[in-house]
Amino acid sequence: MEERNLFEKLVELSPGMEIWWDSSPVIFENWYNKLLARADKADTDILKQQIGRMFNPADPENQLFRGVTTNPPLSLQAIKDDIPRWEKKACEIIAQHPGIDTESLFWMLYKEVVRLGSEAYLTLFEKTGYKEGYLSGQVDPRSVFDKEAMLKQAYDIATINPNVMIKVPGTKEGYEVIEELTSKGIPTNNTLSFVMSQFVECAEAVKRGLDKARANNVDLSKWRSVITHMESRYGDLGGLRDFGKEVGIEVSEADTRWAELAIFKKACKFLKDNNYPNKMLSCSLRLGPTINGETRVWHLEEKVGAGIVVTCPPSFIDQIINFENQKNIIFEKNTIEREIPKEVMDKLMKIPYFVKGYAEDGYTPAEFNSHPALVRTADQFSKATGEMVAFAEKCLKG
Repeated sequence: MEERNLFEKLVELSPGMEIWWDSSPVIFENWYNKLLARADKADTDILKQQIGRMFNPADPENQLFRGVTTNPPLSLQAIKDDIPRWEKKACEIIAQHPGIDTESLFWMLYKEVVRLGSEAYLTLFEKTGYKEGYLSGQVDPRSVFDKEAMLKQAYDIATINPNVMIKVPGTKEGYEVIEELTSKGIPTNNTLSFVMSQFVECAEAVKRGLDKARANNVDLSKWRSVITHMESRYGDLGGLRDFGKEVGIEVSEADTRWAELAIFKKACKFLKDNNYPNKMLSCSLRLGPTINGETRVWHLEEKVGAGIVVTCPPSFIDQIINFENQKNIIFEKNTIEREIPKEVMDKLMKIPYFVKGYAEDGYTPAEFNSHPALVRTADQFSKATGEMVAFAEKCLKG
């Protein structure tokens, strides 16, 4: 095992980059203990040191993790990680709220997951002058097309802790919500976003919201905006390979990763060139591709020098820490500015799915709502929410 992992090396070469924990902090200790139990004895000391540098409640200003992203599947994971604890919590809520219904119990449990997680990062939030230490809490994915429902949920989540950032989907209605929340000085994370036109729409919605906030002298000291690119969900879940086949083009694993990176790099340049205050957030990362029999990590290698957020789930962190080819990954400076190979771009630009995703005006806001990656991700997240509701129902029935 390398003394320093790839995340640490990446941040060292990338001023302004933040690594976030993509899961509820509630599960961190159990995850760490399981990771340690699986490790080779020869690696134990190095692993302890690495994890200690990632999350250090005694010295949060110097830890690697600068924030947190959560979503319904990750919140469900937190509950499944310690079911007796959450059954006990549900019983307490039921006792305190006689006659509570299933949906209300689910919502209170969900908010408790957000509360506990955000409290773990409050000290970092305060010590950095409200610049870092945010935890993203998502509105109900079953409401992604319902503006009023999302606003009601967002305002409720925002009261949990001052470092809670509201995660809002990249639907037509979602961008209306982001504009309104921004006008109130409430921080947002645009999720379920995959294509350039969504990123442009978010940047403009935030700009309009900020104009309103400043006109009304709203306190913006605890405000931030990040725009999430769900990278492999665009390429894999969205079906880039299938869309390639429709026009007679075979899309390789490398082509898929390049397509995702092309959109992400363009988004970073767009925000920078136009002086938007948003920060791009890279998520849904994957190992790969395999080139000449050697596994690469292009989702990290091609972002060196970027002042972005990179959020990493426990599974990906585990893969990187134990990555056998780690010693052969040598980060080059400022690869975020490196262009996608011309022959790859020429190939991708023959696929309408990519052409629309890469163009700043490829989709109208109404068309965001039917993008295959958005629809499939919303369905997955809604299913996880349904499982949390089922857990609440089971607790109610005793």
